[in-house]
Amino acid sequence: MTIVKKTALTFFMAIFLSATAFAEESVNVSETITHVEQALADVNKSDFSAAVLHLKAARSSSERITGNEAVVKQANANVIQAQILSKSGDVQKSADELNKALVLYKTL
Repeated sequence: MTIVKKTALTFFMAIFLSATAFAEESVNVSETITHVEQALADVNKSDFSAAVLHLKAARSSSERITGNEAVVKQANANVIQAQILSKSGDVQKSADELNKALVLYKTL
């Protein structure tokens, strides 16, 4: 009987840990999307200093996203490009890069 209890306990622990990891990943994705959307709003208002702060936060939170590494890498590259363009003051190109990154992050 103890073998059955130990097996059941192990099974439930595995399910709990996988559910916790999935929930943490979805929080990181939504946090990243929120920062990118706020950066996009700041870029459209030509508030580049606030946009750079949100872009740094988006890059930081995107590092904790697991799964589909190619999409995360491409989206992060778009965020980096948007950050470079916003530092140079190019509103339209920076907004385009942020929109591309948003599309990619939302597929996760």
